[in-house]
Amino acid sequence: TVDVTEEMDNLTFKSDTVLSDVHLHCPNKRHLMVRLNAVGQPVFLSYFKLLWNTEDLASDNHVREATIEGEHQHRRRDELCDKDRNNLEQERELNSEGLQALLDEDGDLEVVRRPRSASDLETEDLLRDKVYPVILMKAKEDAFEDEEQEYTGSDVVKIEHTMATPLEDVGKQVWRAAFLLADYILFKRDIFRCCSVLELGGGTGITSIIMGIVAKRVYCTDVGGDLLAMCEQNVALNKHLMEPGRGQVKVKELDWLKDEFCTDPEAPYSWSEEEIADLHDHCTVIMAADVFYDDDLTDALFRMLYKITHNLRNPCTIYLALEKRLNFTLRHMDVTCEAYSHFRNTLNDLENLQDRKIKYIVEPIKLDFCQFLVYERVEQL
Repeated sequence: TVDVTEEMDNLTFKSDTVLSDVHLHCPNKRHLMVRLNAVGQPVFLSYFKLLWNTEDLASDNHVREATIEGEHQHRRRDELCDKDRNNLEQERELNSEGLQALLDEDGDLEVVRRPRSASDLETEDLLRDKVYPVILMKAKEDAFEDEEQEYTGSDVVKIEHTMATPLEDVGKQVWRAAFLLADYILFKRDIFRCCSVLELGGGTGITSIIMGIVAKRVYCTDVGGDLLAMCEQNVALNKHLMEPGRGQVKVKELDWLKDEFCTDPEAPYSWSEEEIADLHDHCTVIMAADVFYDDDLTDALFRMLYKITHNLRNPCTIYLALEKRLNFTLRHMDVTCEAYSHFRNTLNDLENLQDRKIKYIVEPIKLDFCQFLVYERVEQL
């Protein structure tokens, strides 16, 4: 884990900070510090390219009725998936052929060394990856302007975030499960079209922003004024992705540890009575990504889910995305995944709940859908 000092010249390591893997797997990306937030943490601006042009996503304003057009869309998706699969297969074949060429008759690896010319060394220097993260100061305006000009298309998501935080501020970082859920939204966008959606623990807001491309209204919720201000800024940065008159993303406070919505008109990000009524009357989708890392918060989230779903007028589908994180614990003297185990147990309790008014059905989703954002889709997702 990495913590950035105030001088921004040196990286120091501390045991109480957490760094998202998303920021570790962004080769050739520059991390631009744009400001310090209210608590003095460096805030960075990152650009995430969609592998599907958002103009294509927004071109269809109505649910398709013609099956021919629907089949055409499925073919386009299949072609994209087939293309990805073919690329992976070709890569594997090349790797396999290259490996075979280096083996002798006994199957041992033969390493052939040759004199290295000056041109070889120059080429290697050009291709060598830099050590990440590379932090550019805000004062280097020329670099920032270059980056702005490079990433101004309609298929780029701009996200302000922090990079190394204490555990209580992990919502200010970008996590892989948010990308996974965003992929699913883009792949299954027809089922989310014109929906009213609630996101719990929205963090930087990236999943709500992607949902806002296709849904009618999204309530992106979290807790903490500094985090919500960052989320609201990200929504504003990505207005270009959403259609005029649609794709409204509202940033609101929702504390799972409290019994009621915050309705104090003096409080920032509070709810109006009309907004609460709109949520209860029209919400058909609830989603949450990478929020299951603390047992007490997991319990609080499920209590909140139970409370909200009991007040909804319509049936609702809840999408939960997470990454199983393995940790070595002294208590077990072994590698365990306690936060995930607690999540599964609580989910089972919800499914087995005896309630006359509502029934919860839990179904896994296969992760064979296309990838629309660049990240490492690990098996723990």
